[in-house]
Amino acid sequence: MSAEYILETQGLTKEFRGFVAVNQVNLKVRRGHIHALIGPNGAGKTTFFNLLTKFLHPTSGSISFNGIDITTEQPAQTARRGIVRSFQISAVFPHMTVLENVRAALQRNLGTSFHFWKSESTLTHLHARARELLAAVDLQDFAEELTVNLPYGRKRALELATTLALEPELMLLDEPTQGMGHEDVDRVTQLIKKVSSGRTILMVEHNMNVVASIADRITVLQRGSIIADGPYAEVSRDPLVIEAYMGSANTELAGAH
Repeated sequence: MSAEYILETQGLTKEFRGFVAVNQVNLKVRRGHIHALIGPNGAGKTTFFNLLTKFLHPTSGSISFNGIDITTEQPAQTARRGIVRSFQISAVFPHMTVLENVRAALQRNLGTSFHFWKSESTLTHLHARARELLAAVDLQDFAEELTVNLPYGRKRALELATTLALEPELMLLDEPTQGMGHEDVDRVTQLIKKVSSGRTILMVEHNMNVVASIADRITVLQRGSIIADGPYAEVSRDPLVIEAYMGSANTELAGAH
C-alpha cells in the first residue's frame, strides 16, 4: 500500500452462518480525505466498521493501516495505532462537567486513566489542552456545565472533542448526525470539516446533504458489496445507486448538493 492511502481492505468478507454481511470489499481511504460510506439499511456498513475496529473478525480478506497488515490484531492494538471510532454509543459521562469529560479522555490517552484517586491539582496541566479541544468544537462556553444538561447536538460535539483527545490518525464516525434537528446537523457537519484538518475521516452517514457537502469520496454498499465509488457528483448519478435508494431516499439523493 502506498503512503497515499492510510487504510486499505482487500477482499474483506464477513459471513454469519451462511449470510454474507460484507462481501469481497476492496476499499482504499486516501490520507487526509473525508471518505463517506453510504448505503441502504442492511447494506453492511456497521459490520464493516466492526471489522475495522476488530469487534468482529473477518471470514476472509485483509485490512492494512499505514502499510501494516492489522487483520488479526486485537481491538486495543488497533486503537493504539490511531484508529478511533466515535458516535457508536454516547461516549460521555453525564454527571461530569464538559471539561472533566475531555480531561478524562486526555488521561486515557496518557495512560493515567487509573489515577482518579490523585488530587485534582495534579490534573491541572491537562486543562489547557482540554480547553483547546473544547474550543475546536465550539464548546468553550460550556466547560463547567454538567454534560447531562447539554442539548443533544452539543453532546455529539463533546463526543467529537473526546475522540480528538485520543489523537486519532483515522477517525471512524458512525452516523454523526443521527437524530439531530437541522440546526444541529449543520453545526456538527461544519465541526467535522473543521477537525478533519490534518486527519483522515471515514464516516457512515445517512444524510445525503452532509455527505454531499463535506465528503471527498463516497463508497456505496448494497447487500455487503460495493456498487459505486467516487466523488459525490459521479456517485449520485450512478444508475445502480439510484436504484438502491429507491423511493424517498432516491429523492433525497438527487436533491442534495
